[in-house]
This record gives sequence, structure tokens and C-alpha cells, in this order.
Amino acid sequence: LKIRFIHYLFFVNYMFILLSCSNNVDMNIINSPFSAKKNHDISLPIIYMSEDDFNFGEVLQGELVTYDFKIKNTGNSNLLIADARGSCGCTVPDWPREPIPPNKESYVRVTFNSEGREGYQNKTITLLTNSIPNTKVITINGNVIVP
Repeated sequence: LKIRFIHYLFFVNYMFILLSCSNNVDMNIINSPFSAKKNHDISLPIIYMSEDDFNFGEVLQGELVTYDFKIKNTGNSNLLIADARGSCGCTVPDWPREPIPPNKESYVRVTFNSEGREGYQNKTITLLTNSIPNTKVITINGNVIVP
């Protein structure tokens, strides 16, 4: 008897939901940068880098290599870099923690420690931002020579 009552409740709830829905659904399209609609205001940050790869050439094992990647926000709102991660512990990024306003520049400093490394090295740094796409990968590479 309990099972029949439970089935009856499910049926009543289903019918209530089915009958309460109407065909008057509001179909407003959300303004999205991915929509096909043209000429709408897109106020997103855009990360621009004239170079996203740095070749440090040859260094002796144990040397530190530092390079500043220039970033420009070519969008219409503040660019935020939430995080920056190196592909290994030997590659350490330092990025701006404050917002980068539209049409302004900043730098991501990358330091590569060649201690314990030898041969060709290719390390990546992934920036997590509020732009689309939300990740930007930069690369530092070169050859470590053992003395």
C-alpha cells in the first residue's frame, strides 16, 4: 500500500509540473562575445604579447636566466592575472597582482634556474587570466652546458 501511495505522489507531482509549464517562455538571448549578433559592446580584456617565446641560448649549468615578457591589455576592461605556473620548479614566474587597465602594459618576469639541468630545456609558464581564452602559455628555452 505504501508503494502505491508513493507512486501516486510521484504521478501527481509530475502532472503538476507538466501542467504548470506554459509555452510563454522568454527567449531573450544573453549578450555574449560568442554570439552571431554583430555591433554589440564587448567589454572584455584582451591579453596581447608581442612575443610569447624566449630563447636564452646557451648558459652554464647553475646560472639563473631571467626574462621579462611584456603584456599589453588591448581590451576594454581591466586584465587580471589570477595565477601563473611554471611547468617545473626550476621555472618561477612573477606576475602583476594588480589589474592592468585597458591600453596599459605590464610584465611577467620568468626566472629559470639551470642548477641540475643539462642539455636542451623547454619550459612553459601558464597564465590564468580573465580574458578569452582564459589561459595564455609562454615559453622559455635554451641549452644548458655542463662545465
